[in-house]
Amino acid sequence: MHPQATPKHQDDFKLKETHPKLGERWPHGGIRGGGGWISSDRATSTYDLVEQMYYLYVRVVKGKDLPTNPVTGSCDPYVEVKLGNYRGKTQHFEKRTNPEWKQVFAFSKEKIQSSVLEVFVRDRDMVGRDDYVGKVVFDMNEVPTRVPPDSPLAPQWYRLEDRQGKNKVRGEIMLAVWMGTQADEAFPEAWHSDAASVQGEGVFSVRSKVYVSPKLWYLRVNVIEAQDVETLDKTQLPQVFVKAQVGNQILKTKLCPTRTTSPFWNEDLIFVAAEPFEEQLVLTVENKASPSKDELVGRVSLLLTEFEKRLDHRPVHSQWFNLERFGFGALEGDRRHELKFSTRIHLRVCLEGAYHVLDESTMYISDTRPTARQLWKQPVGILEVGILSAQGLLPMKTKDGRGTTDAYCVAKYGLKWVRTRTILDSFNPKWNEQYTWEVYDPCTVITLGVFDNCHLGGAAAGGAAKDSRIGKVRIRLSTLETDRIYTHSYPLLVLQPSGLKKMGELQLAFRFTCLSLAHIIYLYGYPLLPKMHYLHPFTVNQVESLRYQAMIIVAARLSRAEPPLRKEVVEYMLDVDSHMWSMRRSKANFFRIVSLFSGIISISRWLGEVSHWKNPVTSILVHVLFFILIWYPELILPTIFLYMFIIGIWNFRFRPRHPPHMDTKLSWAEAVHPDELDEEFDTFPTSKPQDIVRMRYDKIRSIAGRIQTVVGDIATQGERFQALLSWRDPRATSLFIVFCLIIAVVLYVTPFKIVLLVAGLFFLRHPRFRSKLPSAPSNFFRRLPARADSML
Repeated sequence: MHPQATPKHQDDFKLKETHPKLGERWPHGGIRGGGGWISSDRATSTYDLVEQMYYLYVRVVKGKDLPTNPVTGSCDPYVEVKLGNYRGKTQHFEKRTNPEWKQVFAFSKEKIQSSVLEVFVRDRDMVGRDDYVGKVVFDMNEVPTRVPPDSPLAPQWYRLEDRQGKNKVRGEIMLAVWMGTQADEAFPEAWHSDAASVQGEGVFSVRSKVYVSPKLWYLRVNVIEAQDVETLDKTQLPQVFVKAQVGNQILKTKLCPTRTTSPFWNEDLIFVAAEPFEEQLVLTVENKASPSKDELVGRVSLLLTEFEKRLDHRPVHSQWFNLERFGFGALEGDRRHELKFSTRIHLRVCLEGAYHVLDESTMYISDTRPTARQLWKQPVGILEVGILSAQGLLPMKTKDGRGTTDAYCVAKYGLKWVRTRTILDSFNPKWNEQYTWEVYDPCTVITLGVFDNCHLGGAAAGGAAKDSRIGKVRIRLSTLETDRIYTHSYPLLVLQPSGLKKMGELQLAFRFTCLSLAHIIYLYGYPLLPKMHYLHPFTVNQVESLRYQAMIIVAARLSRAEPPLRKEVVEYMLDVDSHMWSMRRSKANFFRIVSLFSGIISISRWLGEVSHWKNPVTSILVHVLFFILIWYPELILPTIFLYMFIIGIWNFRFRPRHPPHMDTKLSWAEAVHPDELDEEFDTFPTSKPQDIVRMRYDKIRSIAGRIQTVVGDIATQGERFQALLSWRDPRATSLFIVFCLIIAVVLYVTPFKIVLLVAGLFFLRHPRFRSKLPSAPSNFFRRLPARADSML
């Protein structure tokens, strides 16, 4: 580890502006302007933030009247599409002479080395070589071009030919062949020649997909009271509490302070639930039989669909529910008898639709809308993002003795997640995929992450493997100018136990389009979160706990999609470990606070220089301004605000031209100590040896000792202020109250302007009239007693 990064490395960590060729630009040429390429340039807004990539598409629809094998008397047909060295196959059907495949193949134009496209129909043979049925051949120069939004090319029937291509044979196949771009509707679901080596279930994990986060609700369970609580021990009254469970979330009420058969709590328990509601609310009433033993009194399971969905702060109706007594082992006859005298519990349960369920930190939140769709406002803008490519990626795994990377990109904004296709075995992958989001609040952040796909061999090959992190980028929409296209290359930085590492660069193009400027201006004075967060706020601990539960639910639901957006990917995008202790982050936050006070410190230094006449001209000008403000006090506030206006106009010339990005210096990542990084990546609870834990504990004790001293000094100064009038030091208090009386009389008989003038001239007096010793008020204050001498 080198604490000081070299200038070259610092440049690598910076944002770079790029100039890609964006928009749909079609090359000239073609036969009579119709075949081959369109003869004029065409630019549309559908895919105007990515570089165009051209593909040959082959849609295999179905076959008809295919011949049977003379030996077996059946036909198990499949289609093989061959273009140069690339071969793609459809699935095979057993004993079908009229099969329907409905599959699309896409071949990258950059890698086409053949002038002929061959489509073979073969009969699958389980023992020997597959039998040849027929083929269709296309000349690449005659393939038409399709440009969205034109309607899809209609497939046609083609007669099959023999091996030499001279004679027609029995059977027909319906095909459509055209040249298009990644804007084509067939692109996402097509078989790609780039991923020809992927087999089995891994085929699904290389495709681009759009995911939607599950609809999350806060479930508020207000446990009011219970009645007729009976326990096995009839000699003493029960002292009970209620335990509620939704899925893996378990919360408990406080123990009822008194022993009674009718306990009262009136406590709110908050859970996170996702639609469709798969879990039930399970409530158990338990008796504290002994300090180490809880005795089950009763239990009830309730479907979440039974509860009311609340859209405002008005209370919902409460309900009584009967509990099943003493667990699950009662006989049916006994249970019917028991339910006549069942323990009852009084609840007020509702699904909160007016809250926004937080699954990410409010520091870089991407959505602020409440759960209930009825409460959503109109969008204020459109965010378009073109994920162009990555450059200089590092090898993430070893395959056949060499390093390789199979990269894909994930973007998350609001409820919508997108995943690009996986580019196999490339350190400079080109995706060129464009996505669009509706923007409901400009003060939000879009997050993009790049990952290495470790599941290309299907579930059997890499079921336990995790997709590796390559890097992450955040873009705050409020820092973007409207209707401007930004094209930048973002460094992909990852902090590892060995130190800060640049994994490559991600090239993006994005544009924020404003739909309603008046609405955006209105939002700047509107609360960030829905109003229920302020009318009935959660505690800090509740917010953190609920956010963690929401992240777990979102990760679990998205990992069940096809292809799955895996748990490790979702957790990295949502910053699941952002709350964990880090010495590096603590230092970074401390220096952020220091930088905030740097302006105040510089102003105080400037005032000190003025008062000490370091620059006589400046001191004289300050004296003149001071006299003007004393005689015309109504100019004070206008002068302050006019000064801030002028500073803002002046700073406009030096405004940031590029959006912000991950700052390694601000994050304190360049000069971090190796042991601090090792501690940051430690598990919780720790898994380190005892001597390392003891060393880190001693280090934290030394830091905490300094903090303790600073806090003690602050407390001492505050107690000295209290001692002015507390008569703890009778002589000091006597002097102070006599001084206050004299000052009160002087201020009463003296005009306020004169007082300010004298005070200002005294502060700005020449150094000739100053003493190097502390002033009398400062000496008096430091002699006042504090309570530090009363501490053990």
